[in-house]
Amino acid sequence: MTERPADAAQPLLVLARATKSFGAVRALEDGSVTLYPGEAHALLGENGAGKSTLVKILAGVHAPDAGELLIEGVPTGLNGPSASRAAGISIIYQEPTLFPDLTVAENIFMGRQPVGRGRVIDRSAMLTDAKAVFTRLGVELDPARPARGLSVADQQIVEIAKAISFDARIIVMDEPTAALTSVEVDRLFAVVRALRADNAAVLFISHRLEEVFAICQRVTIMRDGRFVGTAAIEDVTIDSIIYSMVGRNLDALFPKTVTQAGDVVLAVDGLTRAGAFEDVSFTVRRGEIVALAGLVGAGRSEVARAVFGIDRRDAGTVTVNGATLAPGSPRAAMSAGLAFVPEDRRQQGLVMELAVDHNVALASLGRLSRFGLIRRAREKELALTWGAKLQLKFGRMKNPVSTLSGGNQQKVVLAKWLARTPSVLIIDEPTRGIDVGTKAEVHRLLDQLVSDGVAVLMISSELPEVLGMADRVLVVREGRLVAEFPRSAADEPSIMRAATGQTVGSAA
Repeated sequence: MTERPADAAQPLLVLARATKSFGAVRALEDGSVTLYPGEAHALLGENGAGKSTLVKILAGVHAPDAGELLIEGVPTGLNGPSASRAAGISIIYQEPTLFPDLTVAENIFMGRQPVGRGRVIDRSAMLTDAKAVFTRLGVELDPARPARGLSVADQQIVEIAKAISFDARIIVMDEPTAALTSVEVDRLFAVVRALRADNAAVLFISHRLEEVFAICQRVTIMRDGRFVGTAAIEDVTIDSIIYSMVGRNLDALFPKTVTQAGDVVLAVDGLTRAGAFEDVSFTVRRGEIVALAGLVGAGRSEVARAVFGIDRRDAGTVTVNGATLAPGSPRAAMSAGLAFVPEDRRQQGLVMELAVDHNVALASLGRLSRFGLIRRAREKELALTWGAKLQLKFGRMKNPVSTLSGGNQQKVVLAKWLARTPSVLIIDEPTRGIDVGTKAEVHRLLDQLVSDGVAVLMISSELPEVLGMADRVLVVREGRLVAEFPRSAADEPSIMRAATGQTVGSAA
């Protein structure tokens, strides 16, 4: 383990042995991290490892019960977010929160606008200062444009610019790439390098380990609320990081039982939605996983939404177990045996302020009610049964689902749909934003489902997941199915060539 880069000066930040409890739950037992100027430092761990609590301590949201925080060698207490900003710390969250009807420059300098004569806001100076910050970061963004309509990537750049305008030297990025394309990730990494060149320290939190190796110099690992260790990136491997994070080897990250596919359960023929996809046809058989692969924006999620009836289709048919579904009717799809786990679990899969058990029961209310009244005992029984099956980690079933980690939120969405015992499961980005240990659990669950005869249509942007779990791979490019590969012939180069239009794969 390496605690300090060979050429490092005094640390910018040292958090040592921080603890934090919420009632009887100990969320953090030993939160420790050291950041040096000019480094990108990864903070890794499973969901529930204590990373979020540590970040909220640095943000001034939570006061630690014990521990020590040093900023440039000076003991510091953060009694609120304003104290955190004053100490030079800025948090860039996965989902930025800008004022959409204000300009980019106004968002950057909110509450600190430069003023001229008569104490009137000097908009010219504000635009000039904002442009200077973007130049410093090496990005082109119009400071005069409204924030409404900005991509997530641009919103994050605005948040980083805001941090720079506060003279922040410690930038915490919490899952910054989860919703970004590869081009946007490259731009973000260029900004991180610019911050490092300016002697700032970047604390980078991500479940994408390949990104950690691409941008970080050191890595700190947490497990079960405790500091495990810090190492130079050249001294670790993906396997050693995973072992440190979960306390066990994950040789079976992609468990795959060889099964004999049965009859066709889902048949899609000539599905078309103007502007989104055209003439899409495929089948999914009982006991197999069919993956839709392709670049972001290729139309994969749109196809899945139309199959389930969320979006109306302009042409084509969807047949489940031989029965043709009415278009634009999720209720008909559910009655036919379809289940749909959406890409965005927070916005589309859960009601975040509802209790855990209420969320699990949402798709089964008809079976849990009598004379229009939900039977609470049956609702609780359903939630506890599926919580046990999926190894759901929660405090109380009555707690809001927003209090769960990302991986456990994903399990709640799965529980909601699996409780209906579907014959077809459509699952969009099954492991986005969850840790490697929970990924392995989700993959094992999918493997068990197909072994039990469920047909699975999976959409994933992670090629290792596609190759590890799919029996067949269908490649979507610009709204069209352009290639199909059986498991034996699927590999990353072939899929990427098809996805980028360099070749068309043969039908299976």
